[in-house]
Order: sequence, then structure tokens, then C-alpha cells
Amino acid sequence: MLVSAKDMLVKAKAGKYAVGQFNINNLEWTKAALLTAQECNSPIILGVSEGAGKYMTGFKTVAAMVKAMIEELKITVPVALHLDHGTYDGCYKCIEAGFSSIMFDGSHYPIDENVAKTKELVEVCAKKGMSLEAEVGSIGGEEDGVIGKGECADPAECKQIADLGVTMLAAGIGNIHGKYPENWEGLSFETLDAIQKLTGDMPLVLHGGTGIPEDMIKKAISLGVAKINVNTECQLSFAAATRKYIEEGKDLAGKGFDPRKLLNPGFEAIKATIKEKMELFGSVGKA
Repeated sequence: MLVSAKDMLVKAKAGKYAVGQFNINNLEWTKAALLTAQECNSPIILGVSEGAGKYMTGFKTVAAMVKAMIEELKITVPVALHLDHGTYDGCYKCIEAGFSSIMFDGSHYPIDENVAKTKELVEVCAKKGMSLEAEVGSIGGEEDGVIGKGECADPAECKQIADLGVTMLAAGIGNIHGKYPENWEGLSFETLDAIQKLTGDMPLVLHGGTGIPEDMIKKAISLGVAKINVNTECQLSFAAATRKYIEEGKDLAGKGFDPRKLLNPGFEAIKATIKEKMELFGSVGKA
């Protein structure tokens, strides 16, 4: 069954490790994520952007698929189904669809409006037993239509949002969606440290986990990050493995064109990427 992300993140923050959010885009992505979590005995958060939800024909379809897959695959580790960078309307659609967690990205609103909308959603999620992620300061780059300038969050504004009772807080600290450019200046640990000091035990979220050096990942975890989002890296590994299969002509041999065979190398590549990240984040064996 699906669970709120609250307990797994509270444990992660206290244990100085992070739970990975791995975005899903179809059946292969979902199956790969769930099986790897079970094999690694790790909690996992399945992220769904609004674009991916639409691609999979709607949030109700996604929720039904994930719940059925958990049952059929006999998944016993904690799994949260989470809306990624949700709009105000999108949050309510996922609440209705049966998600166990949502992110309301109000970072583009003036802080007062962000606070008001987040406060409303905190109350709704509390009644439903759902976890809620909020955001202050935008994440740089573009992911599935969500574009951010990448400015660092104001620690005082982070405290305002944290005090509303959100489960977790995403704060811009120089992180970027997608591939990081060569001239990237790195994460602002000064900002992260200031945010943690003001928000206390609040689990913090690091978006844009693809391409951040391992030493930065580990330092971020030591400064209160308990959830790290990975999407692009799984897409890149899937694409590379699929390209290799086709370039080697394996799709032309026998029934290699069968989609179950054609997509399998990418499926295995996603599993390998997720396992590597879980080991880096320290969540293996923590279910």
C-alpha cells in the first residue's frame, strides 16, 4: 500500500541519509523503481510531474497502476506516490486521485500568496493523512514545462513556510533541473545551513539530483537534506541503453523488435541507476 512520505523522511533526517524520489514516466519506469527499492530494502518516493501524469492519461490511471503493481509485485518497502512541482489545481486532482503525497510549488507566487495557498493545502493533507512538500526559491533550468531562474531561497521565507506544518521543504540553493552547465557555481551550502538552522527538524529536499558531485550530495545530507530528486539521470541511462540495443541491430534479430525485448535494456539501466543513487544517498537497508 502507499504511505505518506512523512515517517520515511523523519527517519532519514534523524539517520543522516536521504530517500530518493525517482520520477516515473510509464510502466517500465514504475516497475524498475519498485523492484529496485524492494531489492535494496529501501523506502522510495515515486515522483509524477503534471506532464507525465497527462502522458499516462491522468493521475487516476497512475495511482491505479502503482497500487496494483505494489500488490502484484508483493512490494513491502514504504512507497509514497508524490506529485512533483504541482500547481494549485494539480494538487487537488492528485488528492482526489489517491496519491499519498503532493508537492505544491508556490515559489513563483509572492511569498504571502505562497503562504496562503500552502496553509490551505496543509490542512487538507492533514485530514487525508498525506504528506506535503512546499517550495521557496526556484530550482534553475526546465523540467517538464516548469521553468525556474535558480535563485537561492530566503531562509526567513523558508521558516514562514515551514512553520505552516508542511512535511518537507524544497529550497533553491543553486540547484538546477536537467544537466548542469560547465560554468555551474555549485550548491550554496551557506544558504542551506542558514535554512536548516531556522527550520530545525524539517526534512529538506534537494531537487535536480542529476549531476551533482558525490561530495556535494553527502554534504547536503549532513546539512538536513532528507529527500533527493532524480529524473534526468534515469532518462539518460534509459536512452543510452535503448540506443545501444538498436545500433547493435538486436531489434532486427529474431523478435528483438518485441517491445518487451526492445525496452528491457533501458529498464535494466534504470534499475542500475536507481540502485547506484540509493547507495549514494544511504537509504539501502533502511526500509
